[in-house]
Amino acid sequence: MQTQCWTSCSPQGTQRFGFDPLETIERMASANAVVIFSMSTCCMCHAAKRLFLSMGVSVTVYEIDEHALENEFANDLATMLGGNSGIVVPVVFIGGKLIGTMDRVMAAHINGKLVPLLKEAGALWL
Repeated sequence: MQTQCWTSCSPQGTQRFGFDPLETIERMASANAVVIFSMSTCCMCHAAKRLFLSMGVSVTVYEIDEHALENEFANDLATMLGGNSGIVVPVVFIGGKLIGTMDRVMAAHINGKLVPLLKEAGALWL
């Protein structure tokens, strides 16, 4: 598991005109096979990370509570999930596609759909 630094994804000086957190989220989500937007103190985020690690999947984690624009990122993630605003984590992307929060990840795992998604994204080889 690798926790990524936000500075590589957002422009210097987060108030720069034209900075779009939603566009940044989409770019970050498509940069690796499995991406989790997380909060460092969230127990469900920890469970999601552990699930993928137990499967031998390398995940890229972005801790949104470590970014100056935490609220903007949280609101855009909530919007992507169909909500209005607020902090909803973990948010999981596989192969650049939004999977959803922990409930959807676990449902896919229980139904046997998670492994094929991971294989298709190149996150699992066996």
